[in-house]
This record gives sequence, C-alpha cells and structure tokens, in this order.
Amino acid sequence: MCNDYEQHIAWAAYRRMMQELELGIPPHQSEFDLPQADDIRIGDLGPVMRVRGEHVELVQMQFGLPPAGPKGGPVFNFRSEGRSFANSRRCLVPASAFFEFTGKKYPKAKHRFTLDDAAFMAIAGLWREGTGNNPPAFAMLTTAPGEDVAPIHDRQVAVLRPAQWAAWLHLSLPEKELLRPLPGGSLAVETVRQSSD
Repeated sequence: MCNDYEQHIAWAAYRRMMQELELGIPPHQSEFDLPQADDIRIGDLGPVMRVRGEHVELVQMQFGLPPAGPKGGPVFNFRSEGRSFANSRRCLVPASAFFEFTGKKYPKAKHRFTLDDAAFMAIAGLWREGTGNNPPAFAMLTTAPGEDVAPIHDRQVAVLRPAQWAAWLHLSLPEKELLRPLPGGSLAVETVRQSSD
C-alpha cells in the first residue's frame, strides 16, 4: 500500500485553491507550512490539512499512527470500507503524487500517480494528537482500487477531488460517497523506476 508520496505544491496554487473552495486559511500560515518533498515516507513529517475553528490549517504531522499495542509497527494505511468516521479526527493529506511499488527484489519498480485534472490532490486521512515528545500523527484511508491503480496494486488510497475536501473534513456526505475509487482515467500513472527483477 501507499507508504510514500510526493509534496510539490506551490503555495500560490494552494492558497488559490483554498480560496476557490471557500475553506479559509489562517492568516499566520505561509509557504513555510507547505514544505516541498520528493518522498514523504512512514515516520517522516508532512503537512496535513485539518479544521481549526473557521479555518483549515496546515499542521506538520508524522506519517503513521503509533501501534495500538506493544507489537507491530505504525499504522500508515487504514481500510475505509464499512466504517463510520463521524467521531474520528478527519484530515486531508495534500500531495502532488503518490507512489505504489511492484516487484519482489529491491529496488522495486516505482509507479507515480497524479490527479489528471487538478494541480494537486488530497488523500483522506485520520489524525491523532501526539503524546509525550511525539508530534501529532496521521494515516491515509484506503479503498478498493480503481481502474487506474488495479493493474499495479489491489488497494489504493482514497483520493479526493477538491470539490470533496470540505465534505470529508465536515463529513457532510456519507463516507461511502467520498471514500471510493475515482473513475478510470482520473489518475495518470508513470513508471519512474524499473524493478531489478
């Protein structure tokens, strides 16, 4: 599943999109709250969009929720089907692309997915407050793969189009309408690294 994504979103494009969607940006936020990164992997910090009062703020969070018990690793992907997120802390993970991998030997083939008709996408997520010295953390929600992802992987992250962002943050539409694969042709894919197989 998705354990790596890219964040190359220009601040001007982000600000323009938020204004068009009437989501509101806190006055203190700037391009420093949206740092650029070729790869954000499990354990890395990345910007996450969450509701704070009347605004949608960007907050640096760690990719991967702490494990529920003493065994196991961080939870970075969370299956969405058949669940209610009404009482959850919902967020959006802004991304210019997400990656999936194929092959059995390292380095595996790396496939880059972008949203075909928008400058960037947001992935539906959940977040938790940090404890102790740990920062807040997030996980991405997953769904069945759409036509664009199915040839590469049997699951995919829940990519939301900009018009759906407010509906997810405020849960003003049922989860099953939001957390589903996009129609075929919505995501462009390119192989950015071949497998060593």
